Amino acid sequence: MKQLMLGNAAVARGLYEAGCSVISSYPGTPSTEITEEAVKFPEIYCEWAPNEKVAMEAAFGACLAGKRAFCAMKHVGLNVAADPLFTMGYTGVNAGLVIGVADDPGMHSSQNEQDSRHYARAAKVPMLEPSDSAEALEFAKLAYELSEEFDTPVLLKMCTRVAHSQSLVELSERTEPAVKPYEKNIGKYVMMPGNAIRRHPFVEERTRKLQAWAETAPVNRVEPGTDHKIGVITSSTSYQYVKEVCGDTYPVLKLGMAWPLPEKLIRDFAASVTLLTVVEELDPIIENYCRSLGLALVGKDVFPLEGEFSQNLVAEKLGFPVHTGKVIDDPIPPRPPVMCAGCPHRGLFYILNKNKITVLGDIGCYTLGAVAPLAAMDMTLCMGASISAVHGFNKARGAESESKTVAVIGDSTFMHSGMTGLANIAYNQSNSTVIILDNSITGMTGHQQNPTTGYSIKGDPAGKIDLEPLCRSLGFNRVRVVDPYDLKACDTAVKEELAAPEPSVIISRRPCVLLKHVKTEPPLAVDPAKCVGCRSCMRIGCPAIAIKGGKAHVDATLCVGCGVCEQLCGVKAFQGGKKEG
Repeated sequence: MKQLMLGNAAVARGLYEAGCSVISSYPGTPSTEITEEAVKFPEIYCEWAPNEKVAMEAAFGACLAGKRAFCAMKHVGLNVAADPLFTMGYTGVNAGLVIGVADDPGMHSSQNEQDSRHYARAAKVPMLEPSDSAEALEFAKLAYELSEEFDTPVLLKMCTRVAHSQSLVELSERTEPAVKPYEKNIGKYVMMPGNAIRRHPFVEERTRKLQAWAETAPVNRVEPGTDHKIGVITSSTSYQYVKEVCGDTYPVLKLGMAWPLPEKLIRDFAASVTLLTVVEELDPIIENYCRSLGLALVGKDVFPLEGEFSQNLVAEKLGFPVHTGKVIDDPIPPRPPVMCAGCPHRGLFYILNKNKITVLGDIGCYTLGAVAPLAAMDMTLCMGASISAVHGFNKARGAESESKTVAVIGDSTFMHSGMTGLANIAYNQSNSTVIILDNSITGMTGHQQNPTTGYSIKGDPAGKIDLEPLCRSLGFNRVRVVDPYDLKACDTAVKEELAAPEPSVIISRRPCVLLKHVKTEPPLAVDPAKCVGCRSCMRIGCPAIAIKGGKAHVDATLCVGCGVCEQLCGVKAFQGGKKEG
């Protein structure tokens, strides 16, 4: 049976058909839907782990026990999981282990544009790279075969365009493999130096065997063309753009295995064309390998190192007509991302900005606190960095910064990698203030549960971590909770904790307004007779408030009645009910 399927859903279907039994992941766009789709299959145990390192280690434990396992993450998540990845390359596996990683060319929802293919090469593990949903499904199944045949974890590399586009896939039944027996093997699995040094030659030999497999593997194929003036080597979405632009004009070597690369296949293809061209997004991984073989080619000297490619870009670079498309005469107004109307983070960020506090931020929807008019964030680096950075900042600048610098971090991000930074503050004693923005969910990636919510990935009751006693157990005497809708309480808490002679934690707690169980208040309205057009209400950047005819106006379809704007209005123009025409 054929079905139109999202790339990430196709991966999940491939995991199901391959007999995967355990999935542990951390949500991260554009990888999140793989696990969200996989949890729909009752045969697969799925969970959200606190972070990517834990997810990968849990998946490794499951494969060690003899069941096929999987973990998923976005490209920056692989940085977090790099420690177990590199050593798993040495240990190998018992049952198959597949690691899904999704890159984000164009940085649609990411802080950088790194290329995960570097990890396959550096960790010396194979990587498959599908170019559409059909391949996403088939490559997921193939990855398990490679994992078990070559005794290796296998990376399955997605990207935003493949993960979030749809194409036809062929569905099959699930094949449940026999559970592999677990046998104690200290030399293979205990990576102390004496054992690890004996595993390294195995890794190098495995790479040679995988490279030999890649020479004739169906995932790497030559597609003939009518004009051998140019020959294109490509992969992933770049392959789709090349075929849409070129059709059958030029021969194409389509690489489905991103690492290791096939030497003879590439040499033979290069010899069959006049001008070798490599079309790949982001870094020149294929190009550099070809150059290491002594091949002359066109690559990043023509194609950009940054951003997503497109049909028009490929057409322009390969000398084909560029379709101009239709042009809209009126300019489209920009729509920068903003926090939602009623977002519980807005009030707290307003207070931080009003008091001119230096804010070291973190990764999540609250990163939008950096956007005007709040502009209440000075730094965002990576998951958990806010807490570690505020400690270092205060150690460097001393008392002058301790009284006017805070870290802000979400509840999910705190569980991901904030706890160790908080322990560092307690242990090494900087007088730092940390604000945990607890909105009771993992917000930015689409409302996934986390260890503080009390619910599992399926919505069932689960273990719940209580932030207040956790922070106290990490060495903090001052831990207080505020409602971010209460501006006066937030203002008092921030000032008192910054003035305190010891480290402190403020928990800004109110659930995300978009959660289904959250009951909102009736929308507010503005009495135009009272409004003086001072624009004080605009300082919070709420998308439900606009100025029309010199007066504030509330969009009743967006307003959730949070009341933050009321607290800013000196003339009491905001009222309950609908008084506007």
